Amino acid sequence: MTANQQQFQPSAAEIARRYRNIRAAMGAAGLDALIVSGSEYTGFEGAVRYMCGFQILHRYAYVLIPMDGEPTAVFPREATWVGDHSAIFIDEQVKVPHCGEWMAEQCKSRGWGRIGVYGLDFVIPVHDYRALADAGLSLVNFDVAFDHARAGKSAEELQSVRHSMAVNKAGVLAVVRAYEQGRTEAELMAAAEQTFVALGTGRNTMDMVLMGPNGSLLPQMVFADPARKVQDSDGLLYGLEVTGRGGHWVEFSRMIAPQGLGAETQKLMDAYAEFHELVKVNMRAGASAEDVHRTCVKPFAGKGWRMGHVCGHSIGMTMIEHPRIGEGSEFELVENMVCSMHPHVMTEDRTASLYFQETFLVGAKGAQPLSGVPVKFYKGGEGEL
Repeated sequence: MTANQQQFQPSAAEIARRYRNIRAAMGAAGLDALIVSGSEYTGFEGAVRYMCGFQILHRYAYVLIPMDGEPTAVFPREATWVGDHSAIFIDEQVKVPHCGEWMAEQCKSRGWGRIGVYGLDFVIPVHDYRALADAGLSLVNFDVAFDHARAGKSAEELQSVRHSMAVNKAGVLAVVRAYEQGRTEAELMAAAEQTFVALGTGRNTMDMVLMGPNGSLLPQMVFADPARKVQDSDGLLYGLEVTGRGGHWVEFSRMIAPQGLGAETQKLMDAYAEFHELVKVNMRAGASAEDVHRTCVKPFAGKGWRMGHVCGHSIGMTMIEHPRIGEGSEFELVENMVCSMHPHVMTEDRTASLYFQETFLVGAKGAQPLSGVPVKFYKGGEGEL
């Protein structure tokens, strides 16, 4: 195990807490066992790392968790030498030709019939799902229940979250510092990526850019263009989402507008500032995710704007975790949840929009924005946020 992994290795008490919470949710659902799946697809690797400590470098992996007994980390045999298996903090691991067939046989031989699957909606490879389904097991979608069980973050996890935010802020600042008219969108993005890689994010970055003319942003989120040169009249927003070395995702970004904001964009920015103030007060333990959404988006209502993206969501070792902060989400927030809030608001004619991320820590009486950076825009070249 590397020194980096040792620094962020969860304690025995933290590992026990995770398994205790997940098994309580398994018991409530009447499960015999749970299959936790993860893949290298950005943001979908974290549940496996959460339950066994392994960071997926390539392909996919599982943790098979019985209601009683020891869990097993399961890997495809062709990935034997892919990733650092010494970081695994559970005792049992296997490398098999076909993960789905092996897990199905384990379930059948141990008399397990009702099997929860985390990752059933998006993550699990089709060939492994088919092997499980063909075995006649009763498969239960456990995505929501798993995320709800890990929603409240421990002190150890929050240390990792704060480290990730420091990394994210460093990348945003690198873009702001690197801004210069005539550079390409991709060159500016590279400043962030160089910072992220140097600070140990590995593959765990998800970056995009919104841009537009005359101090505005068009609503489409796109890859940074290696050919398009930025102009001082542009609006630019680099949406940056990363994990630090501990594996917890955070989201933080701010807008660059060298010649100032367009008139409609300034109105959107003012509404965003109101939104953040409402989040600080209303995103508290015991409030429902839907009520938080309805209360906090009021600054955007009645102004001829429309919403283009979910208001926010829980976030942790998976990039997007349940619950979503939006309509129809009745989950009651718990203390020490971490949520990314990023309403995507645009004019009806789509000529101006605003979308930037902030990560909040839910408390008993309100929420704390973890970046500590006010709602503002930058002109480029600033030396600090």
